[in-house]
Amino acid sequence: MIYWKAWGSEMGDFTGMEELLQDFLLEASDLLSDVDSKLMDLEKAPEDKALLNVIFRGFHTIKGGAGFLNAQELVTLCHLTENLFDKLRNGELQLTPSLLDVILAATGEVRLMFNDLGKNTQPQSAPANILAALEAALKGESVAAPAPAAPVISSALQAAAQNGPDWNQLYHALLGATPAAAPAAIPATPAPVAAPAAVTAAPAHPVIDEHQLKVSAFGRRANDIPGSAAPSASRREGEAGAKDNTIRVDTDRLDQVLNLSGEIGLTKNRLTHLRTDILQGRADPATLKSLDESVSQLDMLVVNLQNAVMNTRMQPIGRLFKKYPRLARDLARQLGKDVELVLSGEETEIDKTMIEDLNDPLVHLVRNAVDHGVESAEQRVAAGKPEKSMVQLSARQEGDHILISISDDGRGMRAEVLRNKAIEKGLITPEAASAMNEEESLNIVFMPGFSTKDEVSSVSGRGVGMDVVKTNIQKLNGSISIQSEPGRGSVFTISLPLTLAILPVLLLRLSDQPFAVPLSMVREIMSVTPEEQQLISGRPTMVVRGEVLPLRSLAQLIGWEDSGKSEVGVLMQVGNHSFILSADGFAGHDDVVIKSLDTFRPKGVAGVTMSSEGEIVLILDIKELLSASNL
Repeated sequence: MIYWKAWGSEMGDFTGMEELLQDFLLEASDLLSDVDSKLMDLEKAPEDKALLNVIFRGFHTIKGGAGFLNAQELVTLCHLTENLFDKLRNGELQLTPSLLDVILAATGEVRLMFNDLGKNTQPQSAPANILAALEAALKGESVAAPAPAAPVISSALQAAAQNGPDWNQLYHALLGATPAAAPAAIPATPAPVAAPAAVTAAPAHPVIDEHQLKVSAFGRRANDIPGSAAPSASRREGEAGAKDNTIRVDTDRLDQVLNLSGEIGLTKNRLTHLRTDILQGRADPATLKSLDESVSQLDMLVVNLQNAVMNTRMQPIGRLFKKYPRLARDLARQLGKDVELVLSGEETEIDKTMIEDLNDPLVHLVRNAVDHGVESAEQRVAAGKPEKSMVQLSARQEGDHILISISDDGRGMRAEVLRNKAIEKGLITPEAASAMNEEESLNIVFMPGFSTKDEVSSVSGRGVGMDVVKTNIQKLNGSISIQSEPGRGSVFTISLPLTLAILPVLLLRLSDQPFAVPLSMVREIMSVTPEEQQLISGRPTMVVRGEVLPLRSLAQLIGWEDSGKSEVGVLMQVGNHSFILSADGFAGHDDVVIKSLDTFRPKGVAGVTMSSEGEIVLILDIKELLSASNL
């Protein structure tokens, strides 16, 4: 019966085979990603027989599964590639950069065929030029190097960079109506600041275009072979928009969840029994002690269960990182550069949902480093550097945050050049630029519309890329910073919370409205009285153990009218900045479940949650609020 159904798929009918099809796609996609990674290693060691055998077996396995599903076009493509690797491992052919380009074009087409299968349709035939190039390679003929890849444009990412809705709209969405005393809108993106007079231009670290953000991290498309037809728009959109909603979990972690669930069930039974006793009038000290112990045990078990469930969502970030060596290699070949992408910290675990949303920003940053961060071989030799450029992509855990760094040993960025370019484009004014420090100058690259390119190319020049990267990182409650040294290179560092699901927060109040701030930023809680405040340069400050700290009103920070009755101060640490945040009161701390506002995210709001009293609580994005208020 199964074989009859498989035969029935000849006409694109996968009815009754959905589970088998999904299993194939899951396994084959992982296998193809591993093949891509091994191909990058093979380029460094083309005579490595073990690698050749592994890649050969990968194509052979994919071909077998495709044959069972009667996906004949996929079988044909895999068969040709498999034969090519058979000749390579037997020494009948030699691996060259051009031949590897053809192989990578074939693996890119295999992934597009997976996209067709995911839509329950039989794959289209591979472009004739890819098949012809593979057949020519099998005959020992020379093959042409691929042409530059055509970018896939993502309008969704451009939309993500737009300013969020205002504060009143948030109340409409959450409460159904605007409150009587409607607060003012949280400030949007801060007004442009300025730069000094023109400075002699030096090579800067330009920003690549958002339109390149969705070029597949898995390699080139069909049009990589000269003269081939590009895949249809629907296939491109399907691949770009596809999101893996599956997750692989170690059985030990699931066993832990199951054991904790069983213990919670036993504790629940104990509490039910004690409830019955108390309702029947038993309120002796022994019964009350048992009740207290059972509630405490339940609290401990629930916390452990939450942590165990969170662990099931954690995945090694290496599953994402392994896509990028090929991406860097393809772009370097296109630009005529010699670049090696070095990975480290692949075992670092991060929330699976964040891995999906990190792909686009990391694709952009890796491409940016290869395209603009590093110089050409001639420029590097002239500067006394090795011809080969090094780009490093690393991850590590620090406390309750994950740090991801993308660094290069290229030309670096010059703050004065960035300011000068921003003035030229009308993004900042010379008056305000004189007050900008090094960090603020480097952050100019995040401004919408900023680019150091005078002409738009297929890779860069439109000035929307880094703005979109920053916006997407902030959607994950993260931040991105830049360090750069002219002539030595640049480092982009992304800081992200371990998980988006549960966040320890401190609950503050303005009048009767609760707000939450991340507990990781809180150093101390103190009282705020008028006697302790003093004005310095017209701004309120307080002295805490000899340290003069700015005093910021939470009401003013979010655009509300300050009542002047703040009694509570929270000593906050945000990056290198320390300040005191004043509020009317606080209502303790809690571990809250975050509900994201993916399609409705005002500036300064990271998400919402529900208090134990049933109130809607806004979780504030303190970094964004401070940025908007120019602290």
